[in-house]
Amino acid sequence: MERIYLDNNATTIVDPAVREAMDPFYCQMYGNPNSLHLFGIEVRPYLQLAMEQLYVGLNAADEDDIIINSCATEGNNTVIIGMYFSLLKDTRKKEIVTTQLEHPCVREACRFLETQGVKVTYLAPDSQGMITAEMVKEAITDKTALVSVMWANNETGLILPIKEIASVCKEKGVYFHTDAVQAIGKVPVDLKDIPIDYLTFSAHKFHGPKGVGGLYIRKGATLPPLLHGGEQMGGHRAGTVDVPGLVGMGKAMEMAVDALAFEDRKVRRLRDKLEDALLKNDDVLVVGERALRTPNTVYVSIRGVEGEALIWDLNQKGIAASTGSACASESLEASPILTAIGADRELAHTGVRFSLSRFTTESEIDFTIDVVNKAIVRLRQLSTSY
Repeated sequence: MERIYLDNNATTIVDPAVREAMDPFYCQMYGNPNSLHLFGIEVRPYLQLAMEQLYVGLNAADEDDIIINSCATEGNNTVIIGMYFSLLKDTRKKEIVTTQLEHPCVREACRFLETQGVKVTYLAPDSQGMITAEMVKEAITDKTALVSVMWANNETGLILPIKEIASVCKEKGVYFHTDAVQAIGKVPVDLKDIPIDYLTFSAHKFHGPKGVGGLYIRKGATLPPLLHGGEQMGGHRAGTVDVPGLVGMGKAMEMAVDALAFEDRKVRRLRDKLEDALLKNDDVLVVGERALRTPNTVYVSIRGVEGEALIWDLNQKGIAASTGSACASESLEASPILTAIGADRELAHTGVRFSLSRFTTESEIDFTIDVVNKAIVRLRQLSTSY
């Protein structure tokens, strides 16, 4: 049976070059980098190189901080919960502005703060699935402490106008955070050009290892640590650094940035080929204009075809796709994205996401098109509503 992976917004294969870079740090150079002996000292240059790769990949200034952590979920919670203790709890700033599009780790952290008396405004997207800078500007009040808006949506691939939103926040004197998990390796990220205060990312979304991520903090935008203990990361995040993980993430970041042109050219062409084939079927909705999406993602709703049923048919042929965020995949509720943009209840239950990578091949897309077309015919014949 074929094994075709088209769920790269959930996680990605570790690039073989990344795995090779990590390998020596498991059984050869395995010392704790904080140790004073040779075993600790010998790994430090590799950590410095990995950090340099992260700074270059994000075009971050030397005076800014990049805190290494376990994943973007930890980073997002560090920002949102940390903002509560640094501003929201004891000052007149009692409000956060975010969106209905955010990943569950942002939404649930905000909902937790609501139980602590914080007012959270959840901006709804427009009919194209977008959040505009004007929406954010209108939502900010003199009590707003933080605005949190994702860079690219994990389900639709829609790229939000982060530069404009960040500029609005700077103008209003409000801290700005963006979850950039779906942006790294798909669109250029330039932190010297865009006034972002906090940015989060996870290595496993750009062909790095699972279990390691980063939190960028602009100089002057301080936060209390979420984890307390040792003095690792300058006291910002306690816990022994995952040496192979950091080395792998640095290498993956370097390779992701180097592959941006390839992603925009080759991956986009394969995505468009799949999308064009899907749209040849009647009653098919693709969310978001192509030019406004990451080059690897198509989020499609097919009337008369339940999303879970299509995923089942694809899985039987060895094709991996998803109904949306893997972190919410056990829920069979209507897609919050499709609901938010005004799709009717039937369409809101039919969303399926295909997300490609630089490892996706033309033959895999051709095979997937054939399987999807046959599945649509079969499932519509069984549908009681089509």
